Amino acid sequence: MEYAIETEKLTKKYGELTAVDGLDLRIKRGEIFGLLGPNGAGKTTLISMLCTMLEPTSGKARVNGFDVETQASEVRKSIGIVFQDPSLDDELTAWENLDIHGELYGMRGGAKQKAIENALQIVELYDKKDELVKHYSGGMKRRLEIARGLMHAPAVLFLDEPTIGLDPQTRRHIWDSVRKMNREKGVTVILTTHYIDEADVLCGRVGIVDHGKIVACDAPSKLKTKGESLEDVFLRLTGSDIREEKASNQTMRLRMRAWNR
Repeated sequence: MEYAIETEKLTKKYGELTAVDGLDLRIKRGEIFGLLGPNGAGKTTLISMLCTMLEPTSGKARVNGFDVETQASEVRKSIGIVFQDPSLDDELTAWENLDIHGELYGMRGGAKQKAIENALQIVELYDKKDELVKHYSGGMKRRLEIARGLMHAPAVLFLDEPTIGLDPQTRRHIWDSVRKMNREKGVTVILTTHYIDEADVLCGRVGIVDHGKIVACDAPSKLKTKGESLEDVFLRLTGSDIREEKASNQTMRLRMRAWNR
């Protein structure tokens, strides 16, 4: 199976508002793929459909070969998600947070213990495994959330703004963790970010989303014309006006409730 993600005319409407508009996208297995777009462009809605948290209005999408509507449980077993909003239990240790996650995915005994150890080693937190998460820095918490998303061996990992609000040194550590898990585990990574330099450094390809459509999709180096940065390309294609976040905010309100259904 060549593609980790395939969509065909994927569409999501909220009444008169079309958040995702007939979107066609193919992401190969093993890619680190970046999704860029202004606020309200449709990124969050797209990711939420791919993660089975929202049902498409029309069109098709397959994740790891499974249909997001008719095989939602198989899709969920195939993916890991690191949400933009923190979702760790601060009163538990790092190990305990991952242990609970493993239980939710039906992991038991030695296999679960080995998975926790491997995930913590990838994000370089194994020596902090017995510390309460409330004593972790912001960057350590993000790395732990990445470890949690990894530990059940997903084929596809969705990272939603994984380095938002972090200092440059911590961001680099997150980047190193992402590269390491992609290289060592072969995980396909779908990254949404407003840090254009992050996508430029990490991603083999980026898709720029605007008004619910992919307006450009290629390697960052191929999207740039002479003398341009990736941010220049982004602004050239999407404009410089400040956008409203109505569709994005509506999706965010629905996504956690949908994930628990």
